Amino acid sequence: MNEAERAAGLPATAQYQYAERVGNQLFVAGQVPHDSQGHVVGLDDPHAQALKCLSNLNAVLAVHGFSTSDVRQLVVYVVGGQANLSAAWKLVADSFGGQVPPATLLGVAGLGYAGQLVEVHATVLKA
Repeated sequence: MNEAERAAGLPATAQYQYAERVGNQLFVAGQVPHDSQGHVVGLDDPHAQALKCLSNLNAVLAVHGFSTSDVRQLVVYVVGGQANLSAAWKLVADSFGGQVPPATLLGVAGLGYAGQLVEVHATVLKA
């Protein structure tokens, strides 16, 4: 992790980086709903967690000189039933102004942190 990511409000991460730029592509780790202290936000609220994941994604993009217009594909992982999937997807669609890049919405049994319901992965490339 670099200091620019910390300055952007992202929590410290152990043993991995948020992103690595290679030429015009940014390889991004899945973004989780952590606040700047590393705590999961929005417990039991997939909408709030999706919002935080996208907020963290936007911070990572900006730190590395990219923007949401450079996102070429999304994968949104959601724990829970259809209501959770719908809540997370609504936030994603709204965040992209209804023009979501190619995306996959996946219901999963679990994610990496206790209480985590949503994770967002992005493929990022400048044209």
